[in-house]
Amino acid sequence: MIRYIVRRLLVAVLLLAIISLVTFGIFFLLPRWMGQSTDDLAARYVGREVTPELLAGIKTKLGLDKPFLVQYWDFLKGIFVGTDYKFGTDVSHCPAPCMGYSYRTNQPVLELLLDRAPVTFSIAIGAAVLWLVSGVSIGVLSALRKGSFFDRAAMSVALAGVSLPIFFTGLLSISVVSYNLHLLPSPDYKPFQDNPALWAQNLILPWITLAFLYAALYARLTRAGMLETMGEDYIRTARAKGLKERTVVVRHGLRAALTPIITIFGLDLGLLLGGAVLTEKTYSMQGLGALTLQGISRSDLPVVLGVTIATALFVILANLVVDILYAVADPRVRLS
Repeated sequence: MIRYIVRRLLVAVLLLAIISLVTFGIFFLLPRWMGQSTDDLAARYVGREVTPELLAGIKTKLGLDKPFLVQYWDFLKGIFVGTDYKFGTDVSHCPAPCMGYSYRTNQPVLELLLDRAPVTFSIAIGAAVLWLVSGVSIGVLSALRKGSFFDRAAMSVALAGVSLPIFFTGLLSISVVSYNLHLLPSPDYKPFQDNPALWAQNLILPWITLAFLYAALYARLTRAGMLETMGEDYIRTARAKGLKERTVVVRHGLRAALTPIITIFGLDLGLLLGGAVLTEKTYSMQGLGALTLQGISRSDLPVVLGVTIATALFVILANLVVDILYAVADPRVRLS
């Protein structure tokens, strides 16, 4: 088991290095291949009044006048030891781990990510708990009651949940629940450490809206997996041995049906931790998704690069956890 985890850790580190190199190349090497000069790249970081002196200062500060491999090495070195960005007599220090420096806001990218991450994490983790519990539970009950009114009603709602976009259900929930019925306040992030109750109250609508979309998919997948699993020979054998139905369903049926659920849960949660863009935009919440949109609109490449690498990190870590859970759920995976 230890060797299995170590192998997965090494693969995760190698994959993250490759993704960071490719992503860095997309932002700083690909434009040069497309014919852009260093002046064109530097011009993205200045306002409308562009002067040769200002462009030269930006190129020096961000290292745009250096070869690509040197830029990438400086970027990696900054992650471990930090770096200094010089602009004339002004020196901006970016402490380790430095993931770049935003010239637009005059802040280290990591500082911006850490400032916005609590919002995204609160939305993603809260919604993930809701959709995982509700989606799997509904899927199991639907499979055990195949063809019943509950099964048909649940799958109809699940189909609607998969079909309806998040911005539609989000705006509808605000209009009905907050403005018309006044049951909940309009969503707004409040720090957990300040008031946990107010933090949860303001996130209920984003949680439910986001969970409704994902729970529908999880319910359908769980139902399909349970229907296939409950017809296997070992399920009939377990029942013939006199095991309780609850034990048969949970320990034998559900455990085998959870394999695809674990896979997509790791991917979904990893992507959401990198920024729930539509949810944050719908509810006007300033998380990593909103930071990404702001970075794109401002052509703030270090910010977009930082969010991209952070998202890749979350997805890789989520897949690492999924691999470990595979080994726990099915010991045969450790030998593969």
